[in-house]
Amino acid sequence: MTEAEKVHGADSPPQYPYGTDETGIEYDDDLGAVCPPHTTERRLVNKIDWHVLPFLCIMYLLAFLDRVNISNANVFGLSEDLGIVEDNKYNNALVIFFVPYILFEIPSNMLLKKLKPHIWLSACMFLFGLTTVCQGLVQNYSGLLATRFFLGLFETGMFPGCFYLIGMWYRRHEAQRRYSFFFSSTTLAGAFGGLLASAIGKMDGMRGYGGWRWIFILEGTLTCVVSLSFFFLIPSFPEEAKWLQSSEREYIAARLRLDQGRSAVERKITFQDVKNVFKDPKIVVGGFMYLGLIVPAYGYAYFSPAIINSYGYSPIQTQLHSVPPWAAAFAFAMIIAYASDKSRHRFLFAIFPICVCIAGFAILLAVHDNTHVQYAALFLVAMGAYAAMPVIVCFFNMNLGGHHRRAVGTAWQVGFGNIGGIIAVYAFLKKDAPKYIPGYSISIAFVCLSMLATTLYFLMCLRQNRNRDKAGRDLSLSESEKTEMGDMSPDYRYML
Repeated sequence: MTEAEKVHGADSPPQYPYGTDETGIEYDDDLGAVCPPHTTERRLVNKIDWHVLPFLCIMYLLAFLDRVNISNANVFGLSEDLGIVEDNKYNNALVIFFVPYILFEIPSNMLLKKLKPHIWLSACMFLFGLTTVCQGLVQNYSGLLATRFFLGLFETGMFPGCFYLIGMWYRRHEAQRRYSFFFSSTTLAGAFGGLLASAIGKMDGMRGYGGWRWIFILEGTLTCVVSLSFFFLIPSFPEEAKWLQSSEREYIAARLRLDQGRSAVERKITFQDVKNVFKDPKIVVGGFMYLGLIVPAYGYAYFSPAIINSYGYSPIQTQLHSVPPWAAAFAFAMIIAYASDKSRHRFLFAIFPICVCIAGFAILLAVHDNTHVQYAALFLVAMGAYAAMPVIVCFFNMNLGGHHRRAVGTAWQVGFGNIGGIIAVYAFLKKDAPKYIPGYSISIAFVCLSMLATTLYFLMCLRQNRNRDKAGRDLSLSESEKTEMGDMSPDYRYML
């Protein structure tokens, strides 16, 4: 079986003429995709890894850390100091973050393409770091609400922008490990945040500030400092990368065209493009795939410190006990990603961790008198949710062909999915502690929703692949028309 058959299906024609030379180096007769003689494809992919992934991972680690460190701060007395213990005011402060975060996902990706990634992403990074510092200086509930709103506004471009950018560098069968490694920045942020909070919390009373204020001030300052250097370090699109030779840029662009079709990077995204993307029902299904997992993921990120604290640990011990589940989630996500890329399959590697997550919540619903078992169940929840999410996003995102469909589709999936953050915030209320029966019940229901949506998406892609195999190649369409169609082109085959 040739490489093209592996990507597009053994019974279907490749999207473009394909072959290998006598040394096994890939080329494309139509596009002239010959690997430059001074390197190999593997070395070139490794070069991309070192120039793209580290900076995006660090950036999103800091973004997620600044987003959820409020849960660590709350353990050190934020609610008590600001007088927001009653009437779910703490939950309201969490939820206001998601209002701008959801509304501005698609506009953010459009600006990313127009302003260039290193400008847009580094600017957003500096601003949400500055907002985090201000969060540590607030004196009342109104100030907390204002800073949480602007934090959501400035973070809106981080996740979909990074996923979109990564998707424009790698072929589909290469992407899952990279997506999972990037997404696992969230698990590293959770582990790192717990350790950091346990250390910073000891600064309580220094210069008259409580320990929770120092968590925001120091972590926000770190983000601002790093953002200044990232203006020069965040990668651009392959067609514009200055750290690649011209022959390397041409080869990378050609190998991506071979796998995903032409990207139309030179064309601006219009409002009509956005409307056309939503004519595809798979786009809507992709939003529900992600929505179902966001509820347990944010429920865990925001409330696991409170849940662990209810097991009888001190504030410092609570922070330290929050680290191991995050570390286990990182390891499990990378194992799933490696197996998924090796097998060139996504669906089953999304369903299996979802089942692990369901098992964790089932234990938490059934067991209330054994803290060791309950703590072990938190491992299953974190491992399942945070391993399944990058597979689902990669499954959907890398099946979108072309810049315009991928930019809009990725932003939609992440934006719509983050409505689940609002649900998660009100699923875990203080009055339900320590059993949190409503929260666990809502979470398990949404995980099941994600499983159903993922199965539906898989069946829709499978059906379209089979229909296109039966129809054969459409010779009446020009290459420019196929470029506009993206993954809706009759030559395109979805990865399953």
